[in-house]
Amino acid sequence: MQRRGQMSTLSRPVNAASPLLSERLHELQHRIAQAARRSGRESEQVVLIGAVKTVPVEQIREAVALGITDLGENRVQEAVEAFDVIGRAVRWHMIGNLQRNKATRAAGIFDRIHGIDSIEIAAALSRRAAAAGRVMSVMVQVNVSGEGSKHGLEPEAVPALLEAVAGLEALALDGLMSIGAAVEYPERARRYFAATRELRDRCERSTGLALPQLSMGMSGDFEVAIEEGSTMVRVGTALFGLRH
Repeated sequence: MQRRGQMSTLSRPVNAASPLLSERLHELQHRIAQAARRSGRESEQVVLIGAVKTVPVEQIREAVALGITDLGENRVQEAVEAFDVIGRAVRWHMIGNLQRNKATRAAGIFDRIHGIDSIEIAAALSRRAAAAGRVMSVMVQVNVSGEGSKHGLEPEAVPALLEAVAGLEALALDGLMSIGAAVEYPERARRYFAATRELRDRCERSTGLALPQLSMGMSGDFEVAIEEGSTMVRVGTALFGLRH
């Protein structure tokens, strides 16, 4: 989706001497807007999710005060601690791998689960959400890079899971999630994001499901992901700085 003659802005290093959070947020918003324009969209069509793994609650609260409306957490227990302070002032995203025994707590906190990769997890989550009187937005995670260290389905297994998840009453399925391969230069991740978008398009045609959301891109490659169609970027280090 990148237009000819336009180059991605390479991600900039973040270190202990990073600007204040407000300045990092302003820069991120600017870069997201530029990347969205390169893909023929407006910045409002891309959601910035602040990835808060290991981020102190005080800093999370500052980010919310600055206008962050979406927070992503990798672990349910850490989300519980932050949720107790922040509450429903934001939308909560589970962006890590969800274990089946954590489905009950997840259903009470998160508004969206990004990493569904089995019908067992999806069914457990649907039962817990229904019991809580909620309908949860979910996405199916695909491993487009084929790396053994990453969660997610092989691309050929995605259509069957999509159809199974779509039949669960308390889940609202609306897209795919992927994690780009670990690469030195963001441009080298482009083919993985393009592959996710193309898989989504094929799945929409073959299943008849509407899958408008693509959760792709993190601190080092979010601009390329947006150029390839991402609607949600999960940004931690570029927003909060390096964590120790």
